[in-house]
Amino acid sequence: MAITLTEKAAQRVQKFLAQRGQGVGLRLGVRTSGCSGMAYVLEFVDAAAPDDIFFESHGVTVLVDPKSLVYLDGTELDFAREGLNEGFKFNNPNVKAQCGCGESFNV
Repeated sequence: MAITLTEKAAQRVQKFLAQRGQGVGLRLGVRTSGCSGMAYVLEFVDAAAPDDIFFESHGVTVLVDPKSLVYLDGTELDFAREGLNEGFKFNNPNVKAQCGCGESFNV
C-alpha cells in the first residue's frame, strides 16, 4: 500500500507548510459527497491521529486514515497548472467513474 506525491506536488505542499509555520504533513482522505459518491479531502496536519498511516514522498509526510486508505491505495497526488487554473490532481487507479466536474468519484 502506498500514496505518493509528484515532485511538483511535494514542492507545493512544502511551500504551504512553510507559509503556515507549522504542521507535520498533509492528510489525504475521502468523504461521502457529490454526484458520484465520494470526494477527496486534503488538509494540513498539526498532529497525527493515533490510527493514521504514514507515507513519505519527496520529503513530505502524507497521513491517511485506515478507512480512506482502502479507496486511496496507489494514488499519486500531482500539482498541475492548466491555463489560468492550478491545483492538486489525484491520479487514483481505484476510480471506476467520476463526475463531469471532477469533484467526486466512485470505486
